[in-house]
Amino acid sequence: MAYDEFLVDRVRQVLNERQAIFFEKKMMGGLIFMVNEKMCVGVDIDKATGNSRIMARIGKEAYAKALREKGTREMDFTGTVMRGFVFIDPDGFDLDEDLEFWIDKALAFNVFAKKTNKK
Repeated sequence: MAYDEFLVDRVRQVLNERQAIFFEKKMMGGLIFMVNEKMCVGVDIDKATGNSRIMARIGKEAYAKALREKGTREMDFTGTVMRGFVFIDPDGFDLDEDLEFWIDKALAFNVFAKKTNKK
């Protein structure tokens, strides 16, 4: 499992500041933050570029608009685009306010998301 520990710590800090109840789960080649037992945010390394990236589960309604934000692209982890999920490259989360933006989006959708996996 390859992921950037510093980025993971940044995500943890924001989730703690938001008082989110979460647990971490190693999957999809990285680390996923499960909020309310639902996939919310993930951190891994893009094998094509070697750069850290974030996965955010933001929902289908926010998806098209999110793709216009800097550093975002479709999540195609399985070779198929997963609408409602985006990858964010470093230029989209280097600044704390940008990281907070994506985590807040993912947390806002989490309320409506279906459960993905149990502990």
